[in-house]
Amino acid sequence: MNLISIPAFQDNYIWVLVDGERRCIIVDPGEAAPIMKAIDENGWQPEAILLTHHHNDHVGGVPALRARFPELKVYGPAETQNKGTTQVVEEGENILILGWEFSVFATPGHTSGHICFFSFPYLFCGDTLFSGGCGRLFEGTAEQMYQSFQKINALPEETIICCAHEYTLANMKFAKSILPEDPAINDYYHKVNELRAKKQKTLPVILKNERKINLFLRVNDIDLIDKINQETKLQQPEQRFAWLRSKKDNF
Repeated sequence: MNLISIPAFQDNYIWVLVDGERRCIIVDPGEAAPIMKAIDENGWQPEAILLTHHHNDHVGGVPALRARFPELKVYGPAETQNKGTTQVVEEGENILILGWEFSVFATPGHTSGHICFFSFPYLFCGDTLFSGGCGRLFEGTAEQMYQSFQKINALPEETIICCAHEYTLANMKFAKSILPEDPAINDYYHKVNELRAKKQKTLPVILKNERKINLFLRVNDIDLIDKINQETKLQQPEQRFAWLRSKKDNF
């Protein structure tokens, strides 16, 4: 399978997995035009759509795709039932598409019913984890998002993380403001800065690398704890996660 990212809106990515027969799986098509253009240009045959959550910038293209491809199956959480989903899936389920088995796990936080799809090496995590950051807490809690991050962090280190937004540079500016002396954060910040200056993508990313530079995966890191202790004493990792999210909200 080939992994392809198609830019949409200002900073979204629609992810596509394409097999040798040009059959494809589409993830979070927020708008129809870019994916329709790619389908026509490449001769792809859509077989399924995967939806991570209900926000319009992830589901807006579903009606047009289903109108053109009536047999298209759309898998998503219960919160996407009125967004074109034909088969509701939930944590613990496995779905087989084009010979690939995708496991589904719940990652509430950004929305209450957010899910991720994992088929090694690919993780489609919607708006849960971003490179260097995490999604905003619109419907869930920091504790829920922390637990969602633990599920992602338990995956193999070579997992390819397919985030839905190009937020990496902003996230690394924030990380650098928290731990300005951290060598891994500094190196990655400069790399991302160069890529974005050339209008190049920073995604997907590898979990092994993300563990080094994403503060939301490093809430038990002594340097981060020392930083937080300068302001407040927080004993639990969930509390430190919430502190970080609050800081990012106001950054």
